[in-house]
Amino acid sequence: MFVESLALMNFRNYESLDIQFSDKINILYGDNAQGKTNILEAIYMSATTRSHKKSKDKDIIRFGEEDSHIRVNIKKRDVGHRIDMHLRKAGNKGVAIDGIPIKKSTELFGLINIIIFSPEDLAVVKNGPGERRRFMDMEICQLSRIYYSNLSTYNKVLDQRNSTLKQIAYKSGMEEMLDVWDDQLAEVGSAIIKERANFISMLNDIIKDIHKGLTSESEKIELRYEPNVDIDEFKTSLYEKRNIDIKNTTTMTGPHRDDFGIFINDSDVRVYGSQGQQRTAALALKLAEIELVKKIINDDPILLLDDVMSELDTRRRDALLNSIKDIQTIITCTGYDDFIRQRINVNKIYKISQGKIV
Repeated sequence: MFVESLALMNFRNYESLDIQFSDKINILYGDNAQGKTNILEAIYMSATTRSHKKSKDKDIIRFGEEDSHIRVNIKKRDVGHRIDMHLRKAGNKGVAIDGIPIKKSTELFGLINIIIFSPEDLAVVKNGPGERRRFMDMEICQLSRIYYSNLSTYNKVLDQRNSTLKQIAYKSGMEEMLDVWDDQLAEVGSAIIKERANFISMLNDIIKDIHKGLTSESEKIELRYEPNVDIDEFKTSLYEKRNIDIKNTTTMTGPHRDDFGIFINDSDVRVYGSQGQQRTAALALKLAEIELVKKIINDDPILLLDDVMSELDTRRRDALLNSIKDIQTIITCTGYDDFIRQRINVNKIYKISQGKIV
Protein backbone atom coordinates (compact mmCIF):
# COMPACT_ATOMS: atom_id res chain seq x y z
CA MET A 1 0.00 0.00 0.00
CA PHE A 2 1.11 3.58 -0.55
CA VAL A 3 -0.14 7.17 -0.64
CA GLU A 4 -0.39 8.48 -4.20
CA SER A 5 -1.30 12.08 -3.43
CA LEU A 6 -2.38 14.51 -0.72
CA ALA A 7 -4.49 17.65 -1.10
CA LEU A 8 -5.02 20.11 1.74
CA MET A 9 -7.14 23.21 2.24
CA ASN A 10 -6.84 25.47 5.29
CA PHE A 11 -4.83 22.84 7.16
CA ARG A 12 -2.39 24.32 9.69
CA ASN A 13 -0.24 26.81 7.74
CA TYR A 14 -1.43 25.56 4.33
CA GLU A 15 -4.03 27.59 2.48
CA SER A 16 -3.87 24.90 -0.20
CA LEU A 17 -1.52 22.08 -1.13
CA ASP A 18 -1.45 19.37 -3.78
CA ILE A 19 1.45 16.93 -3.65
CA GLN A 20 2.21 13.65 -5.44
CA PHE A 21 4.27 10.88 -3.83
CA SER A 22 6.45 8.05 -5.08
CA ASP A 23 5.65 4.60 -3.74
CA LYS A 24 9.25 4.39 -2.46
CA ILE A 25 11.34 7.15 -0.84
CA ASN A 26 10.09 10.74 -0.58
CA ILE A 27 11.87 13.64 1.09
CA LEU A 28 10.36 16.89 2.33
CA TYR A 29 13.09 19.31 3.34
CA GLY A 30 13.29 22.89 4.52
CA ASP A 31 13.89 25.05 7.57
CA ASN A 32 12.09 24.40 10.83
CA ALA A 33 8.49 25.61 11.29
CA GLN A 34 7.75 25.70 7.54
CA GLY A 35 5.06 22.99 7.49
CA LYS A 36 6.88 19.73 6.79
CA THR A 37 5.47 17.94 9.84
CA ASN A 38 1.97 19.22 9.00
CA ILE A 39 2.00 17.10 5.84
CA LEU A 40 2.80 13.98 7.85
CA GLU A 41 0.13 14.90 10.38
CA ALA A 42 -2.50 15.13 7.63
CA ILE A 43 -1.53 11.70 6.24
CA TYR A 44 -1.66 10.17 9.71
CA MET A 45 -5.09 11.71 10.34
CA SER A 46 -6.39 10.23 7.10
CA ALA A 47 -5.68 6.77 8.52
CA THR A 48 -6.76 7.27 12.13
CA THR A 49 -8.96 10.43 12.20
CA ARG A 50 -6.66 11.75 14.94
CA SER A 51 -3.50 13.83 15.10
CA HIS A 52 -0.37 12.06 16.30
CA LYS A 53 0.43 15.31 18.12
CA LYS A 54 -2.73 15.03 20.27
CA SER A 55 -4.06 18.25 18.72
CA LYS A 56 -7.75 19.07 18.63
CA ASP A 57 -9.45 19.62 15.28
CA LYS A 58 -10.11 23.29 15.99
CA ASP A 59 -6.39 23.87 16.54
CA ILE A 60 -5.51 22.25 13.21
CA ILE A 61 -7.75 24.48 11.10
CA ARG A 62 -5.87 27.41 9.57
CA PHE A 63 -6.07 30.61 11.59
CA GLY A 64 -9.09 32.70 10.65
CA GLU A 65 -10.91 29.85 8.88
CA GLU A 66 -13.92 27.80 10.00
CA ASP A 67 -13.11 24.47 8.38
CA SER A 68 -10.36 22.44 6.78
CA HIS A 69 -10.17 19.65 4.20
CA ILE A 70 -7.86 16.66 3.71
CA ARG A 71 -7.98 14.47 0.61
CA VAL A 72 -5.72 11.43 0.27
CA ASN A 73 -5.55 9.05 -2.66
CA ILE A 74 -4.05 5.68 -1.85
CA LYS A 75 -3.31 2.45 -3.69
CA LYS A 76 -3.81 -0.83 -1.85
CA ARG A 77 -3.16 -4.15 -3.62
CA ASP A 78 -3.51 -2.35 -6.97
CA VAL A 79 -6.91 -0.91 -6.01
CA GLY A 80 -7.28 2.85 -5.64
CA HIS A 81 -9.17 4.51 -2.77
CA ARG A 82 -9.91 8.12 -1.83
CA ILE A 83 -10.24 9.39 1.73
CA ASP A 84 -11.87 12.78 2.32
CA MET A 85 -11.88 14.44 5.73
CA HIS A 86 -13.70 17.64 6.65
CA LEU A 87 -12.66 19.31 9.91
CA ARG A 88 -14.99 21.88 11.43
CA LYS A 89 -14.47 24.36 14.26
CA ALA A 90 -18.13 24.01 15.14
CA GLY A 91 -19.18 20.38 14.92
CA ASN A 92 -17.74 16.94 14.40
CA LYS A 93 -15.45 16.01 11.53
CA GLY A 94 -16.86 14.31 8.47
CA VAL A 95 -15.11 11.40 6.76
CA ALA A 96 -15.87 9.73 3.42
CA ILE A 97 -14.26 6.74 1.74
CA ASP A 98 -14.50 6.69 -2.06
CA GLY A 99 -17.14 9.40 -1.85
CA ILE A 100 -19.34 7.54 0.63
CA PRO A 101 -19.66 9.14 4.10
CA ILE A 102 -18.90 6.81 7.01
CA LYS A 103 -20.84 6.85 10.28
CA LYS A 104 -18.10 5.55 12.57
CA SER A 105 -14.37 6.20 12.48
CA THR A 106 -13.78 2.47 12.95
CA GLU A 107 -14.87 1.99 9.32
CA LEU A 108 -11.68 3.83 8.30
CA PHE A 109 -9.27 1.76 10.39
CA GLY A 110 -7.35 -0.85 8.47
CA LEU A 111 -7.81 0.78 5.08
CA ILE A 112 -4.24 2.04 5.36
CA ASN A 113 -1.66 1.41 8.06
CA ILE A 114 0.65 4.24 9.07
CA ILE A 115 3.74 4.05 11.27
CA ILE A 116 5.20 7.39 12.32
CA PHE A 117 8.62 7.86 13.90
CA SER A 118 9.53 11.22 15.40
CA PRO A 119 12.03 12.52 17.98
CA GLU A 120 9.25 12.18 20.57
CA ASP A 121 9.30 8.41 20.00
CA LEU A 122 12.90 8.32 21.18
CA ALA A 123 11.57 9.45 24.56
CA VAL A 124 8.95 6.69 24.79
CA VAL A 125 11.51 4.55 26.57
CA LYS A 126 12.45 7.02 29.31
CA ASN A 127 9.26 9.06 29.68
CA GLY A 128 6.32 8.18 31.92
CA PRO A 129 3.92 5.25 31.38
CA GLY A 130 1.41 7.48 29.58
CA GLU A 131 3.72 7.61 26.55
CA ARG A 132 4.03 3.84 26.43
CA ARG A 133 0.26 3.35 26.76
CA ARG A 134 -0.19 5.76 23.88
CA PHE A 135 2.36 3.80 21.83
CA MET A 136 0.35 0.62 22.36
CA ASP A 137 -3.00 2.27 21.65
CA MET A 138 -1.89 4.08 18.48
CA GLU A 139 -0.77 0.87 16.83
CA ILE A 140 -3.36 -1.61 18.13
CA CYS A 141 -6.19 0.73 17.12
CA GLN A 142 -5.02 0.59 13.48
CA LEU A 143 -4.80 -3.19 13.61
CA SER A 144 -8.06 -3.89 15.45
CA ARG A 145 -11.37 -2.08 15.08
CA ILE A 146 -12.68 -3.99 18.10
CA TYR A 147 -9.83 -2.65 20.23
CA TYR A 148 -10.58 0.92 19.16
CA SER A 149 -14.26 0.44 20.00
CA ASN A 150 -13.40 -1.06 23.40
CA LEU A 151 -10.92 1.71 24.18
CA SER A 152 -13.45 4.38 23.25
CA THR A 153 -16.13 2.74 25.41
CA TYR A 154 -13.70 2.29 28.29
CA ASN A 155 -12.74 5.97 28.29
CA LYS A 156 -16.39 7.04 28.28
CA VAL A 157 -17.25 4.73 31.18
CA LEU A 158 -14.14 5.86 33.05
CA ASP A 159 -15.22 9.50 32.67
CA GLN A 160 -18.69 8.61 34.00
CA ARG A 161 -17.23 6.76 36.99
CA ASN A 162 -14.85 9.62 37.82
CA SER A 163 -17.72 12.09 37.52
CA THR A 164 -19.75 9.96 39.95
CA LEU A 165 -16.81 9.85 42.38
CA LYS A 166 -16.72 13.65 42.40
CA GLN A 167 -20.48 13.89 43.09
CA ILE A 168 -20.59 11.40 45.98
CA ALA A 169 -19.31 13.93 48.52
CA TYR A 170 -22.32 16.22 48.11
CA LYS A 171 -25.03 14.09 46.48
CA SER A 172 -26.69 11.24 48.39
CA GLY A 173 -27.31 7.89 46.69
CA MET A 174 -24.60 8.38 44.07
CA GLU A 175 -22.38 5.62 45.43
CA GLU A 176 -24.83 3.00 44.18
CA MET A 177 -24.09 4.14 40.61
CA LEU A 178 -20.53 2.88 41.01
CA ASP A 179 -21.80 -0.72 40.77
CA VAL A 180 -23.07 -0.02 37.25
CA TRP A 181 -19.81 1.62 36.14
CA ASP A 182 -17.68 -1.08 37.79
CA ASP A 183 -19.42 -3.84 35.82
CA GLN A 184 -18.89 -2.05 32.51
CA LEU A 185 -15.35 -0.96 33.31
CA ALA A 186 -14.26 -4.48 34.26
CA GLU A 187 -15.85 -6.05 31.18
CA VAL A 188 -14.43 -3.75 28.52
CA GLY A 189 -11.19 -3.14 30.43
CA SER A 190 -10.45 -6.86 30.52
CA ALA A 191 -10.70 -7.01 26.72
CA ILE A 192 -8.19 -4.14 26.47
CA ILE A 193 -5.75 -5.91 28.80
CA LYS A 194 -5.92 -9.10 26.70
CA GLU A 195 -5.22 -7.20 23.47
CA ARG A 196 -2.31 -5.29 24.99
CA ALA A 197 -0.78 -8.46 26.44
CA ASN A 198 -0.97 -10.14 23.03
CA PHE A 199 0.50 -7.11 21.26
CA ILE A 200 3.51 -6.87 23.60
CA SER A 201 4.05 -10.62 23.37
CA MET A 202 4.17 -10.53 19.55
CA LEU A 203 6.37 -7.43 19.57
CA ASN A 204 8.72 -9.07 22.06
CA ASP A 205 9.25 -12.06 19.75
CA ILE A 206 10.29 -9.74 16.91
CA ILE A 207 12.36 -7.14 18.76
CA LYS A 208 14.91 -9.57 20.17
CA ASP A 209 16.68 -10.30 16.88
CA ILE A 210 16.43 -6.67 15.75
CA HIS A 211 18.06 -5.46 18.96
CA LYS A 212 20.79 -8.11 18.68
CA GLY A 213 21.65 -6.73 15.27
CA LEU A 214 21.81 -3.17 16.57
CA THR A 215 24.13 -4.13 19.42
CA SER A 216 26.27 -6.76 17.66
CA GLU A 217 24.61 -9.37 19.89
CA SER A 218 26.19 -7.85 23.00
CA GLU A 219 22.85 -7.10 24.71
CA LYS A 220 19.55 -8.90 25.17
CA ILE A 221 16.27 -6.97 25.21
CA GLU A 222 12.93 -8.04 26.65
CA LEU A 223 9.52 -6.34 26.74
CA ARG A 224 7.29 -7.08 29.73
CA TYR A 225 3.67 -6.02 29.83
CA GLU A 226 2.80 -4.53 33.23
CA PRO A 227 -0.99 -4.41 33.66
CA ASN A 228 -2.26 -2.33 36.53
CA VAL A 229 -4.61 -5.14 37.54
CA ASP A 230 -5.13 -8.82 36.71
CA ILE A 231 -8.26 -9.58 34.71
CA ASP A 232 -9.53 -12.07 37.32
CA GLU A 233 -9.22 -9.46 40.07
CA PHE A 234 -10.43 -6.39 38.15
CA LYS A 235 -13.98 -6.07 39.46
CA THR A 236 -13.01 -7.11 43.01
CA SER A 237 -10.18 -4.56 43.05
CA LEU A 238 -12.51 -1.77 41.96
CA TYR A 239 -14.83 -2.56 44.88
CA GLU A 240 -12.04 -2.97 47.44
CA LYS A 241 -10.42 0.33 46.48
CA ARG A 242 -13.71 2.23 46.27
CA ASN A 243 -13.08 4.28 49.41
CA ILE A 244 -9.64 5.29 48.11
CA ASP A 245 -11.18 6.29 44.78
CA ILE A 246 -13.87 8.35 46.54
CA LYS A 247 -11.22 10.12 48.60
CA ASN A 248 -9.09 10.87 45.52
CA THR A 249 -12.16 11.45 43.28
CA THR A 250 -10.54 9.37 40.55
CA THR A 251 -10.32 5.71 39.51
CA MET A 252 -7.01 4.18 40.56
CA THR A 253 -7.53 0.73 38.99
CA GLY A 254 -7.62 -0.26 35.34
CA PRO A 255 -5.72 -0.33 32.04
CA HIS A 256 -5.60 3.47 31.99
CA ARG A 257 -2.72 2.97 34.44
CA ASP A 258 -0.91 0.19 32.53
CA ASP A 259 2.72 0.23 31.48
CA PHE A 260 5.22 -2.04 29.81
CA GLY A 261 8.81 -2.54 30.84
CA ILE A 262 11.87 -2.55 28.59
CA PHE A 263 14.73 -4.57 29.99
CA ILE A 264 18.26 -4.93 28.66
CA ASN A 265 20.22 -7.79 30.19
CA ASP A 266 17.47 -7.92 32.85
CA SER A 267 18.07 -4.27 33.84
CA ASP A 268 15.20 -1.77 33.49
CA VAL A 269 16.38 0.54 30.70
CA ARG A 270 13.70 3.08 31.65
CA VAL A 271 15.60 3.76 34.89
CA TYR A 272 19.11 2.39 34.53
CA GLY A 273 19.78 2.52 30.80
CA SER A 274 22.31 4.89 29.31
CA GLN A 275 21.14 7.42 26.73
CA GLY A 276 22.63 5.20 24.00
CA GLN A 277 20.79 2.13 25.30
CA GLN A 278 17.52 4.06 25.50
CA ARG A 279 17.84 5.33 21.94
CA THR A 280 18.74 1.88 20.64
CA ALA A 281 15.75 0.39 22.48
CA ALA A 282 13.44 3.05 21.01
CA LEU A 283 14.72 2.39 17.48
CA ALA A 284 14.39 -1.38 17.95
CA LEU A 285 10.83 -0.85 19.18
CA LYS A 286 9.91 1.09 16.03
CA LEU A 287 11.62 -1.39 13.69
CA ALA A 288 9.82 -4.25 15.44
CA GLU A 289 6.54 -2.38 15.02
CA ILE A 290 7.13 -2.21 11.26
CA GLU A 291 7.79 -5.95 11.03
CA LEU A 292 4.79 -6.80 13.21
CA VAL A 293 2.42 -4.77 11.05
CA LYS A 294 3.82 -6.44 7.93
CA LYS A 295 3.16 -9.84 9.48
CA ILE A 296 -0.40 -9.07 10.58
CA ILE A 297 -1.70 -7.27 7.49
CA ASN A 298 0.39 -9.23 4.97
CA ASP A 299 1.35 -5.95 3.32
CA ASP A 300 3.81 -3.11 3.83
CA PRO A 301 2.74 -0.20 6.05
CA ILE A 302 3.46 3.42 5.14
CA LEU A 303 6.33 4.89 7.14
CA LEU A 304 6.55 8.56 8.13
CA LEU A 305 9.91 9.74 9.50
CA ASP A 306 9.59 13.18 11.07
CA ASP A 307 13.04 14.78 11.41
CA VAL A 308 14.31 11.69 13.21
CA MET A 309 17.50 11.14 11.21
CA SER A 310 19.31 14.01 12.93
CA GLU A 311 18.62 12.35 16.29
CA LEU A 312 20.38 9.08 15.35
CA ASP A 313 24.06 8.28 15.01
CA THR A 314 25.46 6.66 11.86
CA ARG A 315 24.99 3.06 13.01
CA ARG A 316 21.36 3.59 14.02
CA ARG A 317 20.62 5.59 10.85
CA ASP A 318 21.99 2.74 8.76
CA ALA A 319 19.79 0.22 10.57
CA LEU A 320 16.70 2.37 9.97
CA LEU A 321 17.53 3.08 6.33
CA ASN A 322 18.14 -0.61 5.62
CA SER A 323 14.65 -1.42 6.92
CA ILE A 324 12.79 1.02 4.66
CA LYS A 325 14.08 0.03 1.23
CA ASP A 326 10.93 -1.85 0.26
CA ILE A 327 8.19 0.33 1.77
CA GLN A 328 6.87 3.79 1.02
CA THR A 329 8.63 6.25 3.28
CA ILE A 330 8.07 9.99 3.61
CA ILE A 331 10.96 11.71 5.36
CA THR A 332 11.14 15.26 6.70
CA CYS A 333 14.51 16.88 7.34
CA THR A 334 16.12 20.31 7.34
CA GLY A 335 18.47 19.53 4.47
CA TYR A 336 19.04 17.10 1.65
CA ASP A 337 21.70 15.38 3.69
CA ASP A 338 24.62 13.56 2.14
CA PHE A 339 24.00 10.41 4.16
CA ILE A 340 20.56 10.03 2.59
CA ARG A 341 21.90 10.56 -0.93
CA GLN A 342 24.65 8.02 -0.40
CA ARG A 343 22.67 5.25 1.26
CA ILE A 344 19.27 5.14 -0.42
CA ASN A 345 17.73 6.06 -3.74
CA VAL A 346 15.46 9.07 -3.27
CA ASN A 347 12.54 8.94 -5.71
CA LYS A 348 10.95 12.33 -5.01
CA ILE A 349 12.13 15.39 -3.16
CA TYR A 350 10.29 18.61 -2.32
CA LYS A 351 11.42 21.78 -0.59
CA ILE A 352 8.84 23.20 1.79
CA SER A 353 8.84 26.89 2.68
CA GLN A 354 6.13 28.88 4.49
CA GLY A 355 3.40 26.38 3.76
CA LYS A 356 4.23 26.04 0.08
CA ILE A 357 6.16 23.68 -2.19
CA VAL A 358 8.93 25.75 -3.73
